[in-house]
Amino acid sequence: MIPGLTLLGNSLGSFWVSGGVVTALFIFPLIENLIGVDKHKREVRQNGRPFEIILMIHALLMIPIIISICYRGMIDGNSWTTWIAIISTGITTGISGIIVAHELGHKKRYSIRWYIGRFLLFLSLYAHFTTEHNYTHHRYVGTVNDPATARKGLGFWSHLVQTIPKQFLSAWAIHANQASSLLKNNMLKDIILEILLCIGIYGVGGTWALIAFLGQAFFSIYLLEYINYIRHYGLQRNVDEAETEMHSWQTQMRLSRWTLLELCLHPAHHMKATVPFWQLQAYDDVNEYTTGYYGLFWPCMFPFIWKPWIDPLIKSKKQKITYKVKSSKSN
Repeated sequence: MIPGLTLLGNSLGSFWVSGGVVTALFIFPLIENLIGVDKHKREVRQNGRPFEIILMIHALLMIPIIISICYRGMIDGNSWTTWIAIISTGITTGISGIIVAHELGHKKRYSIRWYIGRFLLFLSLYAHFTTEHNYTHHRYVGTVNDPATARKGLGFWSHLVQTIPKQFLSAWAIHANQASSLLKNNMLKDIILEILLCIGIYGVGGTWALIAFLGQAFFSIYLLEYINYIRHYGLQRNVDEAETEMHSWQTQMRLSRWTLLELCLHPAHHMKATVPFWQLQAYDDVNEYTTGYYGLFWPCMFPFIWKPWIDPLIKSKKQKITYKVKSSKSN
């Protein structure tokens, strides 16, 4: 729905540009709480082809969507329609771009799907995410060594201004250690490609096409870091302490599960990152939110609402549960 509304709005202009924003940030939080929780224990599917097709559809839709936001910026310039279209497109890039790229980034390195995920990250100018997420976040989640983990009591805005530069520098250090010289640093190559992409957009569409592109990229990054914040807020561990399912937040709200590729079953993802999203299963007795990613958005923007609400929900239990994926035959 969100990619379709965004593409329609960017193409038609006028009040149509607000479709994605209104749906994702205002209607979906209401629907999420109306349709409630999905705790049905499904049989684990072994055939992932239908879900791989869903990923590819989202990835392919990003091409016309990026073209359409540049077009809207070029046509409307500095107008309210351009700015609303930027937010709408940023929401889409965050979901159909970064979330899909996150899933594909856990595929075999240098495979076609891995490269598609990398391409999607270039559209949000966040190509270093795959490195930082796979090499740092999954290794150090919950510890002081993970820039994406927000400690208990830290407000979202304070976290945001810290985590973006820290993740960039962390990814740079990883690539610097892997490269024999600056010119062979893969992250430097990514930055050059991102700059060339921006130059190309400016050359074709002019100043406002580039501003629209940069704006949607910034908003998608902002949404990514919002999700990073809520997925691990306050769930800290020592560096020498083993990670368990208790170090990630879970929510089983239907709408978040249906529209965000089971991203909200995050403890399962961290326990075995190579398991595809359609095989993830919810845990019992973990840190669990009472609403989903849409419903958490507005409270998260206001720390004086967020902290008194969420801090008491944090469990101190550190039990270890082995993650297992049941085959369809055993069921």
